[in-house]
Amino acid sequence: MISYKQSRNKLKRSKILIKDEFIKSTNSLNRVSASNILSLANHPAADNAAFDGFAINSKDTKKLNKKKRQLFKILGTVVAGDKPFNRKLKKFQSVEIMTGGVIPNGFDTIIPIEQIIFYPNKIKPSHILINKKINKYQHVRFKGSDFKKNDLLIKKGTILQSNHILALKTLGIKNIKVKKIPNILFFSTGNEITNQEKIPDWKVRNSNNYYIQSLEKNFLFNFIKGGILRDKDQIVFEKKIKKTLNSNIDIIVTSGAVSAGKFDFVPSVIKKFQLTNYFKGVAIRPGKPILFAKIKGKQKAFFGLPGNPISSAACFRFFVFPYIKNILDLDEEKPFKAVLKKSFVKKKNFTRFAKSKLNTTKNGKIEVEILKGQELNQIFGLYFLQVNQHSKKVRLSIVFSPIIQTNLLYKNLIFVVVQTIFN
Repeated sequence: MISYKQSRNKLKRSKILIKDEFIKSTNSLNRVSASNILSLANHPAADNAAFDGFAINSKDTKKLNKKKRQLFKILGTVVAGDKPFNRKLKKFQSVEIMTGGVIPNGFDTIIPIEQIIFYPNKIKPSHILINKKINKYQHVRFKGSDFKKNDLLIKKGTILQSNHILALKTLGIKNIKVKKIPNILFFSTGNEITNQEKIPDWKVRNSNNYYIQSLEKNFLFNFIKGGILRDKDQIVFEKKIKKTLNSNIDIIVTSGAVSAGKFDFVPSVIKKFQLTNYFKGVAIRPGKPILFAKIKGKQKAFFGLPGNPISSAACFRFFVFPYIKNILDLDEEKPFKAVLKKSFVKKKNFTRFAKSKLNTTKNGKIEVEILKGQELNQIFGLYFLQVNQHSKKVRLSIVFSPIIQTNLLYKNLIFVVVQTIFN
C-alpha cells in the first residue's frame, strides 16, 4: 500500500495524450484552450465617446472662463455605428456625440450632455456655450484600451467561460484550438447493482453510475455508460477492455470489485494487460482499495474505484478529477486558508477524507466544521476535507483548496481538500 502523495506522483507520471481540435469560439463553453489566444485587433478600434455629450478640441477652451465665454458651432451628430466624421475642422467647433460614437479627428475631449449650455435655446440650438477650461481626454475611451493587437487574450490551459466567449466574439475570433474532451467509459460491478427503482432489500440502486454521469454536465469529460458487470463477468470485462484499446475511449473507470473478496475480479483482469505505474491500495479513508494503471503502449488509463458510493465519490474527487486536470494541461488547485471550528482526531499514517460543512463567519472568514458520524453509509452533507498530517488533533488554522472553477462544481457533493496544521 502506498501513501496518497505517492499515488498522486504516479498519476502525474502517467499522463495520457489528449489531442487538440479547432472549434467555433461560440461553442467553446467549458472547453480548455490548447494554446495562447491573442487579440487580432485593437479594441476599441478607434477613440470613442464613453458618455453622451459634445466633442470639442480642449485647446479651444484654454483661456475661457465665466467672463470670457465662447460659442462653439454644432456641426452635426455622431451616433455609435456611424461612419467616422471626416470633415475638416476649424476653431470653436463641436459635434454632438453619443456613447460609442467615434470621436472625429481634431477633437480630444467630451463634455457630458448634463453640462451643456445650448444657444440660442435647447430646442433648436446652433451652438453650445462654454465658459470654462475643459480638460483633455475627458470621457474618452481610447483605441486599444481594452486590448491592443497581439495582446494575450486567453492563456493556454484556461477553462473557457461566458466572459471569454464575449471577448472572442467581440474581437472577431471565429475559431480556436482547444483540447478534445476526454471520453470516460464507466462500469458498475456486482450482482447487487440494479437500475430498477423498486428493489428488494438485497439489491442496491446503481447510484455511482448516475452520480458520475451527472458530473458530465459541469465537468470536463464525456460520460459513456458501460453498464453493469456481474460477479462472474471477468471474461466479458476483459473483452470490453480489449475493445477499448483501439477506440476513442481515454479513461476506463469501474466502481466495485477492487478489494480482496472472492468476486473482486477487477485487479486480476487488469493485470492481464501490459501496465505502467500500477498501484492498488492507498493509505486513505475512505477509498483505500482504489486501483490505477496506465495501459502500456496505449493512450489509455484505468481507475478502479470502490463500490461504496461515498468511497467512490471521494476517490473520483481526489484521483480521477486531478488526473483529468493534468491531461488537459490545467493548473493544479492552489490552497488558501480557512478556520477549523473544532479539533478532529484521525488515525496515524492515513490521509483522511472527512465529511464536513462549510460556513462563512460574521467577520467574513470561511469556517470548516468536520461533521459527526463519518460512517460511509451517511451520504448527505458531503464536503470532504483531506487531512494529511500524522497527528491526533488539529489546530484552528487549516489550508484548503476547493474546486474553484464555477463550471467544475459538483451538483450534489462539493469536496474540499484540506491540509491541516497539527499540534
